[in-house]
Amino acid sequence: MKTKTTLLAASLMLSLGFALPSYAKTPNNTLVVAQSLDDITSLDPAQGFELSSVQSFNNLYQRLVQSNPNNPTELQPTLAASWKAEQHSLTFTLKSGAEFASGNPVRPEDVIFSLGRVVKLNLAPSFILTQLGWDKNNVDTYITKVSKDQVKVSWDADVGPSFVLSLLSAPAASIVDEKSVMANEKDGDLGHAWLNANSAGSGPFKIKKYVPHQILMMEANASSPAGAPKLKYVLLKNVPDAATRQLLLEQGDADLVRNLGTDQYFSLQGKKGVKTLNLPYASLYYLMFNAENASNPDLGKPEFWQAARYAFDYKGIADDLMHGQFAVQQNFLPVGFNGALTDQPFTYNPQKAAKILKDAGIKNPHFKLVVSNQPPYLDIAQALQASFAKAGIDVELIPGVSSQIATDVKSHKYEATVTSWGPDYFDPHTNASAFAYNPENGSKTVAWRANWHIPALNKLTLEARAETDGAKRTKIYQELQRDVRESSPFVIGLQNKKLVALRDDIQGYVQGITPEMVFYKNVSKSE
Repeated sequence: MKTKTTLLAASLMLSLGFALPSYAKTPNNTLVVAQSLDDITSLDPAQGFELSSVQSFNNLYQRLVQSNPNNPTELQPTLAASWKAEQHSLTFTLKSGAEFASGNPVRPEDVIFSLGRVVKLNLAPSFILTQLGWDKNNVDTYITKVSKDQVKVSWDADVGPSFVLSLLSAPAASIVDEKSVMANEKDGDLGHAWLNANSAGSGPFKIKKYVPHQILMMEANASSPAGAPKLKYVLLKNVPDAATRQLLLEQGDADLVRNLGTDQYFSLQGKKGVKTLNLPYASLYYLMFNAENASNPDLGKPEFWQAARYAFDYKGIADDLMHGQFAVQQNFLPVGFNGALTDQPFTYNPQKAAKILKDAGIKNPHFKLVVSNQPPYLDIAQALQASFAKAGIDVELIPGVSSQIATDVKSHKYEATVTSWGPDYFDPHTNASAFAYNPENGSKTVAWRANWHIPALNKLTLEARAETDGAKRTKIYQELQRDVRESSPFVIGLQNKKLVALRDDIQGYVQGITPEMVFYKNVSKSE
């Protein structure tokens, strides 16, 4: 047994001005998490859209309603005690006695300010709310105070209340403390610069200190309407390298590590003092063709897309290459979403793929595959290069930096790519509007990136969004999934799993299916 605090925890606690405890391992009142924090651009829920940012928001903030992490299709009242739905409005009654970490009460004015602020700042996540027809000039007319504990949210867009509730459960719809935020406003920024590194929420924690690319330390908010957390601090340390994260966990310098590679995950299994978690996750990996590539017109032919479906070695990648880090999923809704299809009509059959190409008169099937040089993208691409070769399809790999690949794809300067897509909020429309929607208004959806023009599917996608009957809505999304699966420039093949490892004295950690569903409130350490 160790006789002093571990090196990582000790150095961090000292840097934050805490006295070192004399007991072993990481401090008993602190959860030390090793992960990459380099993706954070802002901790303001009106801007933060990166993985590390949204993972903090369920701990710092609350929304009117939020998904149950154990059953994410179930929306639970959170800062709202109840609501009344009409055709184009929702009236929320706020939870009695709810307070922000500052001690200020949660008021209808805070809801009006928070939702309107997202629209007015018009930063990355604002599109989630502007789907309702809101803009900076009209949003204040759509969100109004009804009484001292009631607020009404209205819209003119052709959508039903259930869809709006899903939007209001997104991290961007977090309710912030207007008084605290506006006390730190500068040059009309609605407190944005201050919220980049501070918090003003009602969640079970509040930000104690944030140092970009180094640490994020959260301190317990004992007065949270969510209830007081069991630990006083959660300390997130930026450790970009997965192998280093593994070592820190083994040494006891970290209590929990996230985003492990397959090698690290399997090497930790069976290690003394460590337990591993393989968690379902809603991220899909797929092959996408540019359907209007002038140098390779075959890529726009449905027969080429169909052959590719049989040249994709689904189980070989999921089971043999990635050792269970992925599951096979051939539909654009991840398993766990309402209406997600789980049947798998395509299997790896290179002979069938070759016959489809031959019958279509495609004599020299080939394409250039641009792909991020980071795992697992490059690993998957290399496996596809081999499996497509057996179908007589020549694949030239062109690895590159992720940011450059994304730029090229959005500029339509590519033939094919392997990439991934995760939901922005917990509703089927979030993925349908990506894969089955390409309006002629400049919206840069995934279908737009593929140069796939689909007026009939556009109409059906909007019909699904507007449908208020749950069973009918689900049926339309299932029809959309079949249409995309059978004849589109996408070969959707894999659904990711998140690999997490933690010390075996940690209990109560919860991580759900979507990126923001990370919960520290009930985490405790056994003595």
